[in-house]
Amino acid sequence: MLDGLFLRSIEENIPLEMIYLADNHVITQRRLIVKEVNDEYIRAYCLLRKQVRTFKRENILSLMSESNNKKHYLH
Repeated sequence: MLDGLFLRSIEENIPLEMIYLADNHVITQRRLIVKEVNDEYIRAYCLLRKQVRTFKRENILSLMSESNNKKHYLH
């Protein structure tokens, strides 16, 4: 299910809202546009940090997309 969201973000430049657990055990909320995906990581433009960042897939706690001002909770 996450792969579909990642691919849609890549193809349509749709921002995703993500809750993420960093390696230092800090939980953050990010808005991002996915650029690349593999089995272990995603690379995405982080709208908070205004730069491309790498995120471990196993540390993604929640992910949702916004389209047409409707929120779809998918994980």
